[in-house]
Amino acid sequence: MNLPSVERLFEAKLDPAVVGFLHRPADPPHDALVLTHGAGANCQAPHLIELAEAFAGAGFLVLRCDLPFRQQSPHGPPPFGAAERDREGLRRAVEVAGSLSPGRVFLGGHSYGGRQATMLAASEPGLVAGLLLLSYPLHPPRKPDQLRTQHFPDLRTSALFVSGTRDPFGSPSEMREALKLIPAPTRLLQVEGAGHDLKAPARQKKESAQPLAEQVVGEFRAFFHEI
Repeated sequence: MNLPSVERLFEAKLDPAVVGFLHRPADPPHDALVLTHGAGANCQAPHLIELAEAFAGAGFLVLRCDLPFRQQSPHGPPPFGAAERDREGLRRAVEVAGSLSPGRVFLGGHSYGGRQATMLAASEPGLVAGLLLLSYPLHPPRKPDQLRTQHFPDLRTSALFVSGTRDPFGSPSEMREALKLIPAPTRLLQVEGAGHDLKAPARQKKESAQPLAEQVVGEFRAFFHEI
């Protein structure tokens, strides 16, 4: 019986380079997913590993990658002006994933990584088949007037948003209102009691019979099957 496998990926000939880990499913994949991290993390973040493993278990080829700013520095937030190159890095990652899988390519990211994914998709409709957005940073904490939605009216790529109900970067009601700006189909999966890291309180974890990664995969497959 074949099992999903993980291997290091380093495509240095590309500019920016694509660096990360490739999760191959047990059987030849059809669709692929690129996953990236937030401003304070890297592609080794536990929740990204769990998601990648769950998607690979469901038959997806998953590329879990570091953004260019993280390749340049192992710690700290992205420097001023790094976003454009980070988006170019995501474009390169999409190209790599597409070369390894015959089907659709999806793009996903946590927080800053998800925001860059939406901006890339808004500027290049049709680049990816859909988006998986974990803890989209709708606004800075305690600054609800500083919305990061200027590009939402240009986003014509279907998107599944996953957000904690206690996320200081955007409340459930704020998220629902913001999604009305997007002309493409969207869905919001709320994680009860979770913050920006998508970790639910221990009590609620015990009450849930299904791990979050499996919930996300199930919701993702249902959403993109329906549309």
